[in-house]
Amino acid sequence: MMAHALSNMLDHLRNGRALAGKQDIAQVAAILGHDAGGAIRLGDDCAAIPDGDGYLLLASEGFQDSFVRSMPWFAGYCGVMVNVSDIAAMGGRPVAVVDALWSDTSEAAAMILTGLHDGARTYGVPVVGGHTNRRSTHNSLSVAILGRARHLLTSFDARPGEILIAAIDLRGRWHDPHPFWDASSALCGTGEATRLRGDLDLLPGIAEAGLSRAAKDISMAGLLGTALMLAECSGIGMTITLDDIPRPDDAPMERWLSAFPSYGYLLTARPEDAEAVMARFHGRDIAASVIGQCDSTQRLDVMWNGAKETFWDLAQVPLMGCAP
Repeated sequence: MMAHALSNMLDHLRNGRALAGKQDIAQVAAILGHDAGGAIRLGDDCAAIPDGDGYLLLASEGFQDSFVRSMPWFAGYCGVMVNVSDIAAMGGRPVAVVDALWSDTSEAAAMILTGLHDGARTYGVPVVGGHTNRRSTHNSLSVAILGRARHLLTSFDARPGEILIAAIDLRGRWHDPHPFWDASSALCGTGEATRLRGDLDLLPGIAEAGLSRAAKDISMAGLLGTALMLAECSGIGMTITLDDIPRPDDAPMERWLSAFPSYGYLLTARPEDAEAVMARFHGRDIAASVIGQCDSTQRLDVMWNGAKETFWDLAQVPLMGCAP
């Protein structure tokens, strides 16, 4: 029975739109990959540009018109929130953001920009410029971010023999009808907002302490999709035990594996460093646990209640085409 339930769930996740969107990256990378000149590896949460004794981090996020139209304030807020998460996932701290906004009314623009402003204030990241068109036929938003890191966490440095840790802030709520687990926006404008900045600072602290070299923030691909992206870029395999994943008590497993949490990270670490990594998250009331093991198989295998199945075999079917 459990083997059948696991197989059905993994098949649904495997063939969903989230992973199909990540497969589209392969076509883009094939066209643009040569532009990086080999110095910047494609497939990470940010471009990491060597600069002095560290790195400049550059990333951007675009938002679908339907999301921007249905939730204009939250779309603006997410413009900052998801970008600072990418910077943290690389072991960095944010410097500033710029936005590109298209709107069909001044009222829509005001709501989007208010959300962007509130997100910037919450995370302490200034909006320093961008592009604005308030006479468009549609509502769209794109936000880019600049950050800086002393020591990188990357998608390319997970190694066989390391363990896989998931750290997720469970103090949130679903933002229906979208798959967003929001543990951030409720703190906007409150005295607790500064807590979010300290939570993000855990990642660069872990990098600078040498406790981890590889990390990725859990994205629209969900937890398994994000683990698959990390495995592909590092040229490794993983076995993940679903029951070990931090999860709200009332969240069904399949929905949770499809969730895009406002604060959720996968990190790899040497077994002897696992407790030190998790202790940093636990010290700020963020759930963190060992959920898997890295190996050399190039497969992502999943275990649940005694059943085991291969979710994806990267040696047979690449995902983003960003393998080393």
